Amino acid sequence: MKVGDLVSVQVQTLDEATQSGTGALEQAPIIEGALVAIDNQTGQIRAMIGGFDFGRSKFNRARQAMRQMGSTFKPIVYTAAIDRGYTPVSVIDDAPVAFPAGPGQPLYSPQNYDRTYEGPITLRRALEQSRNVPTVKLLDGVGPAVVIDYARRFGFTNPMQPYLSLALGAAEATLLEATSAYTVFPRQGVHMTPYEVLRVLDRQGNVLEENRPRAQDAIRADTAFVMTSLLRGVATRGTAAAATSLDWPVAGKTGTMDDYTDAWFIGFDPDITIGVWIGFDEKKSLGRGETGTAAALPIWIDVMKARLELRGRDPRPDFPAPGNIVVVSVDKATGVPSAGENMISETFIAGTQPASVP
Repeated sequence: MKVGDLVSVQVQTLDEATQSGTGALEQAPIIEGALVAIDNQTGQIRAMIGGFDFGRSKFNRARQAMRQMGSTFKPIVYTAAIDRGYTPVSVIDDAPVAFPAGPGQPLYSPQNYDRTYEGPITLRRALEQSRNVPTVKLLDGVGPAVVIDYARRFGFTNPMQPYLSLALGAAEATLLEATSAYTVFPRQGVHMTPYEVLRVLDRQGNVLEENRPRAQDAIRADTAFVMTSLLRGVATRGTAAAATSLDWPVAGKTGTMDDYTDAWFIGFDPDITIGVWIGFDEKKSLGRGETGTAAALPIWIDVMKARLELRGRDPRPDFPAPGNIVVVSVDKATGVPSAGENMISETFIAGTQPASVP
């Protein structure tokens, strides 16, 4: 190092009395990231970060980058299933399976992330632990075309192929599109078109352009509430359990692509939905173990903590339940009505709940 060299430094302490301070050498990251925060009630974009440094790259990764979604797409599959009679305690066999992939093609054999199988498990367990094989089986049962139709309702516009790999997030979307889709759950089934600019005025104050909330029904309110309950489980017992440190009503889903090329977390409370994506601009690995849980979720938690410091914790919000929601105590592992130690309070649309304990 010589006089005139430029280095990046992070200021750690400042002492005004002595006019001194301490710092640490910084290194500009080669990994990129993006963040979007959307108001659930209006669709207004409250924050957007498109990369590490606008001076280094003008490319907005929140709005322009098309990335494979990984497991952040799974809630769309589960939504379609709930609307077709499945419940959080429906059981799917988490066991090896192979599907025909077409003439001259090898069989499609999806694998779980940990390469293990749990046998019969509930839908809740499958989503909370992001089990791949049960989700592919669920997509196969519901039908890829049906799930694509649901994706359109949630605001996804990019072409999607009706393949079983769709269940594991093979389709591409922008972070803005995916984050906007998740607002449907806390917004009781209504999709709000996201917008940034409130209004544009000329020098005389005349309105040239004005954006107002635009709502469109996407799914039923009761289905949205059941899905919110399932996604709260992800943030309580599942792959995003670290979010419990917030001590706040939150829900969401982690996502990781093959070879750790993309790490996602999209989560929400009753008022705001925040999405985080981490990855390289080119399609290459972040490194072994750099999952949505490890790479994206900690950033989301830090941002949510900062928001709560600004907002305050009073009044504490909650997710409003439609009138036809029923809560039943069930065994956490089997989904059978139970009052034992291994029970949880499970959410059902009225008429789909299992019989209560005698």
